[in-house]
Amino acid sequence: MKGNYIGQAWLVLALALCFGVALAGVNTALKAKIDANKLADTVGQIPNLVPGASSGKADFVGGEYVYRAFDADGEQVGWVLPAMGQGFADRIELLVGLDNDARKVTGLYILYNQETPGLGNKIVDLDWRGQFAGKPAEPALAVIKGKAQKDNEVEAITGATISSESVVGIVNQGVAKLRAALGEANSVR
Repeated sequence: MKGNYIGQAWLVLALALCFGVALAGVNTALKAKIDANKLADTVGQIPNLVPGASSGKADFVGGEYVYRAFDADGEQVGWVLPAMGQGFADRIELLVGLDNDARKVTGLYILYNQETPGLGNKIVDLDWRGQFAGKPAEPALAVIKGKAQKDNEVEAITGATISSESVVGIVNQGVAKLRAALGEANSVR
């Protein structure tokens, strides 16, 4: 009987190794396609995140990876900032739209999340994300339970305060880094 369990354990280990290698191979083979799809999703969201924008171009500003948003005439009208951080269940990847001076948030889009279905994943709902549009970049945004009373307040999702706080923290951190990078870039000129 004891030998039977050892045989089964080796079978489980062998299957786990095979599936692990197969998953790693699929991930390696599809990484370029996944990255291309994420880039297309990002560039496609630029007009939705920055009013008046029709296109965008990737750039580095002070070491920060950003997208410059351009109108139909080729004039820069804002920024789109990719940002990432830890949520309740897993990492959250998002895009933050900002005006040309990076003083006001113009939009928010969630690229990736694995938050709790029915609760934390409500961060993708347009009704919740919509409250970020028009918020000032300074002072830092704050999450509150209940109705927002101040310009820099964001209403938490009921039952998902941690996810709400995570998104706001990611936005605040990303915006602060970009504003610092823009300040450094402007002081060098």
